[in-house]
Amino acid sequence: MKVKRVLILTLSVFVFGILFAVFIFHNTPAVQLNPTEINDVVKTLSDNWEDVLEEAELPELQYKFDYVILDKVGNLIAATRNGLNENINSAIRHRDTIVDIEKDGETLGKVIFYNDTAETWESYKTSLITAYAGVLGLLAAIYTGYAVYLNHAIFRPFNRLKKFAGNIAAGNLDVPLEMDRDNLFGAFTESFDIMREELDKARENERNANQSKKELVASLSHDIKTPVASIKAVSELMLVTADNEKDVARLKTIEMKTGQIEILVNNMFHATLEELQELNVSAIEVPSTVISGLIKNADYEHRAKPYSIPDCIILADVLRLQQVIDNIISNSYKYAGTSIEINSYFEESQLVLEILDFGAGVSDNELPLIFNKYYRGENAAGKNGYGLGLYISRYLIEQMSGELQCENRTNGITFRLMLRLAG
Repeated sequence: MKVKRVLILTLSVFVFGILFAVFIFHNTPAVQLNPTEINDVVKTLSDNWEDVLEEAELPELQYKFDYVILDKVGNLIAATRNGLNENINSAIRHRDTIVDIEKDGETLGKVIFYNDTAETWESYKTSLITAYAGVLGLLAAIYTGYAVYLNHAIFRPFNRLKKFAGNIAAGNLDVPLEMDRDNLFGAFTESFDIMREELDKARENERNANQSKKELVASLSHDIKTPVASIKAVSELMLVTADNEKDVARLKTIEMKTGQIEILVNNMFHATLEELQELNVSAIEVPSTVISGLIKNADYEHRAKPYSIPDCIILADVLRLQQVIDNIISNSYKYAGTSIEINSYFEESQLVLEILDFGAGVSDNELPLIFNKYYRGENAAGKNGYGLGLYISRYLIEQMSGELQCENRTNGITFRLMLRLAG
């Protein structure tokens, strides 16, 4: 609506300028001499001709036109001002009015009345140019004011809105959209700021929900681990005192199942972590002799063949390394169900620990994917799991400055833990 008003105002000013010019040209009066005044001048000059010739002065008459007096042979006698046409030829070219001065039937001289049409038109032209300059100045002022208005009411608010959208896209929801509600974007921008507040509330609610979920899972994990640990301790005590082979077998089954429950609880805990960086890893210098104990804890069915670990000092987080070994051996139990072979040796600045089983392994197409988050191979059908174990294991080993690799063999699969030597 405001743009329409500006266009109407501009058109009105332009039309007014054209009409003003037409009015000036149409109403410019033609140069006409008053016959009465001319006769009066001629009569006065005729009556005072002797004085005019002797003194070369014009009679005092209050007329606004200019004239020149010539004698009968065309010589200049007097003029009302300088710059007038002082001979007959120039007067004729200028279209001046020439009147004879007569007395008693005798021609005494001539009076040339000056035609000031050119000067009059020049004056009107100057007025017209001045008027047009005023019109153009007015238009310039209108458009300058309108440009300032557009910048204040449209461009600046739009740039603020653009910057606000960039903050929203970047997830920065703390910056409000400050804008005058009276401008063109008023109600629109207010809706955007309400949207920002709602997004911020939704993000905060999501954060709180995730935190509550983590706290719930952590609490459930603790609550489950406590009775499982008690069951495991009691079964171990009963296993020591049992003398019946059936009881011993049953107690071993209970012990094995409690171990599986512990692994499942750990997986449930890890599955709730949105970022793997929340797993704290503190690698310190530890003797390689701890590895045998970690393998023994994981290999509760004693499937590992005899092995030896060379003495050295490695950089490791014992708790996290236990998780890695637990996961690899439990996978062997789950997917291979064979005996386990363990090899160790030095390679450059690393202690390499190889864990081999003799199952079917995985296909060559799946091998590069087994460390991906939530990936489970074709051989995992019908078996419990979340596809997180190897993903977390590789992360933990890398946080200890080591590597975790996997390769197929013709008769099984090999996991290679490469632990960094201290020093």
